[in-house]
Amino acid sequence: MITLSALNEIMRIRHAFFTREGGVSTGIYASLNCGPGSNDEPSAVAENRSRAMAMLNLPDKALVTVHQAHTAESILVDAPFASDSRPVADGMVTTRPGLALGILTADCAPVLFADRKGGVIGAAHAGWKGALAGILDNTLARMAEQGAKAKNVVAAIGPCIGQRSYEVGPDFPAAFLAESADNADFFAPSPKAGHFLFDLPGYVSRKLARLGVQDVTRLPADTLRDKARFFSYRRTTLAGEPDYGRQLSVIVLER
Repeated sequence: MITLSALNEIMRIRHAFFTREGGVSTGIYASLNCGPGSNDEPSAVAENRSRAMAMLNLPDKALVTVHQAHTAESILVDAPFASDSRPVADGMVTTRPGLALGILTADCAPVLFADRKGGVIGAAHAGWKGALAGILDNTLARMAEQGAKAKNVVAAIGPCIGQRSYEVGPDFPAAFLAESADNADFFAPSPKAGHFLFDLPGYVSRKLARLGVQDVTRLPADTLRDKARFFSYRRTTLAGEPDYGRQLSVIVLER
C-alpha cells in the first residue's frame, strides 16, 4: 500500500494506491487482485478487496467501484452499488463520508482528487482513451457541481505504465496533436522505426494543470517494469498470458 504526502496532508482524507502484494489469489493473479472483471476466482477477489479495506480500517461495504470502459463518464455517488448493478463509468465523485471510491488499473493511470476546503473527493480511471476524451475534465466538473474549486483540488496520479515501456504505432499521436500541438512533448522516438514512446502520466499531469489544478503529484512507478509490485496489461499481452490482475486505488472522506 502506497500513500502520497500531498493527500496525507489534507484532514479527513484517507487514501491508498495498493500494489499486487498481500492477497490470496494465485498464478497470474497473485496476489492482491481486486478486479471482479478478471477471470480470477470470485471468492479470492472478494477476499482481496476485503483485505484492502481492512488496511484502511474500513468495512467491506464501504468500497465502491464501477464498470470501467475507457469512457469520459463521471458520476456522483451517494451510496454503494449492488455487485450486479455497477454503472458504466470511469470517474466518481462523492461528498458522502465513509464511501471509498475505488479505481482498478493495470497500466492506465488512477487519479485521486480531493478538495482541500470543500469536502469533495473524486477518482478517475485515466487510460489514454479516457484522458483524451475528457474523463479528467468531467470528474473535475462533477466535483465543481458539489462546490469544489479547481484551485483547491489536489490530484494524485498513481502507478501506471511509464514512457519507456509504452510503445505506440505511427498513427497514435495524431489525436493528441489535434488536441494541442504541445502534446508532441509526450512522444519520444521508439527504437522501432516509425513508432513512438508515449508519456501517459506526463500527459495526464499537464492536462490537469490546464484544467486549473495547481497541485498535481505523481507516484514514480512503471507498472510494466515492476512485476513484483504491479499488474500490467501490456506485460501480460507481451507474455501471451490469457488474463491479468488489477490493482486498486482508493480515496475516502472520513466520517
